[in-house]
Amino acid sequence: MKKSDKGMTLIVKTITRLTVGLILLYGIYIVLHGHISPGGGFAGGVIIALSFIHLMLAFGKEFALKKLSQAAASLLENLGALMFLGIALAGLTGGYFFLNFFINKGKPFTLFSAGIIPLCNIAICLKVGAGLFAIFAALILFDSSQENK
Repeated sequence: MKKSDKGMTLIVKTITRLTVGLILLYGIYIVLHGHISPGGGFAGGVIIALSFIHLMLAFGKEFALKKLSQAAASLLENLGALMFLGIALAGLTGGYFFLNFFINKGKPFTLFSAGIIPLCNIAICLKVGAGLFAIFAALILFDSSQENK
């Protein structure tokens, strides 16, 4: 197979080029506004992972793994878990696990008044998004290794 033959048809590849950035941007929006609207870290992480999975389905596994390798996905997943634990442990400085330690919190209709919730959403997004992509990449690599036998 030639390099251009991998993946799906030209129409699917063109639509993917046009939409994958918008899907990624929408996922970031869901994560960052999860404390004032429906959404958050889990939903945004799934949407962000789906943008990379979309690349994998349209262009093939090699192209998507160039954008985000399995090692990078594992690193991001571990970073999300450590960030979430770090936020929780930082609350212990005030005496409670997960204490909301930011001063300006709780002002209605104010974007930057949610305390630690946006930070938790970002950590959950990293954990969920990278984990879901790694699972999908592992399934694709496992399937292709079965085809070679």
